[in-house]
Amino acid sequence: MASWREVVQCISPPDAGAMEEAKSRQDRLTKPPGSLGRLEELSVQVAGIAGDPMPCIHHKVIFAVAGDHGVAEEGVSAYPKEVTAQMVANFLGGGAAINVLAKCVGARVVVVDAGVAADLPYHPELRSRKLGRGTGNIAKGPAMSRQQAERALEVGVRLVEEESGRGLDILGLGDMGIANTTPSAAIASAFTGLPPESVAGRGTGIDDAAFSRKVEVIKRALELNRPDPSDPVDVLAKVGGFEIGVLAGIALGGAFYRVPVVLDGLIATAGALIAYRLCPQVRDYYIAAHRSVEVGHKAMLERMGLKPLLDLNLRLGEGTGAALGVFLVEAAVRVLREMATFEEAGVSEA
Repeated sequence: MASWREVVQCISPPDAGAMEEAKSRQDRLTKPPGSLGRLEELSVQVAGIAGDPMPCIHHKVIFAVAGDHGVAEEGVSAYPKEVTAQMVANFLGGGAAINVLAKCVGARVVVVDAGVAADLPYHPELRSRKLGRGTGNIAKGPAMSRQQAERALEVGVRLVEEESGRGLDILGLGDMGIANTTPSAAIASAFTGLPPESVAGRGTGIDDAAFSRKVEVIKRALELNRPDPSDPVDVLAKVGGFEIGVLAGIALGGAFYRVPVVLDGLIATAGALIAYRLCPQVRDYYIAAHRSVEVGHKAMLERMGLKPLLDLNLRLGEGTGAALGVFLVEAAVRVLREMATFEEAGVSEA
């Protein structure tokens, strides 16, 4: 079992030969070259990731990683922190939006307790990886210790390792955690250099007073903790979240095991950005499913040079946008595999 540090060192570029073969086939399919746009690009990217010019996607996983945040006590969310544990129960009961959308695309949902501030009852489908009972309040001090931050990355890598043993062709990043848009915006500000008011959003639908308070809390957190953008683990420890760290580890693990990593919204992308700063090579494995209405999401995607597939005004999280992205990736791969070439169909070329 490789540590997260070893994983960072071992992530390799996508297979250029497989991508070239996939592109050649795309250009011979019964359509004008390039007429399927981003779907063609996606199929070529997945071919390179899998190292197979004719890749298959059968085993799909959405990781829904949950954690609580001490900064919730600053009144930055419209919902009480107890909702995190309640929504984890909803995930496990199959009643959340992510359950519905994952079922639509044939993905299994892996629910992870990375740091919920409650003792969750045993459930056979719950992965209990609790790193603490919620993070510290970043407006008053660091979110976690550096040791906890590194442990979060390790947990994420291990989760991918476990799922790869069950079959894993593509994964999506999802989250659950009341107040987690606040640390995510702080991460966005730390890495992009943009001021908090340019990356903070309304989250769960807070009013003007709560939004102003949220911006001030982010400013205070950055001034007090002084996260070092040249040290991604420091940023995670100072202003991050347990679920964000685990998502970063999952992103690293996905690249290590050579599977596409489909990003959801603000929180998932904050985790992906931490992984990217640890290992820029992981960007080649990323697929941005959508552009959230959260302004910090756009800033982070642009920082990584990622173009989202969809823009549906989503802001729920849970991996809902990622599930839709998984569908599009599978559609792209199936076109590559199943569509006839001009020669096979007996159709005249241009």
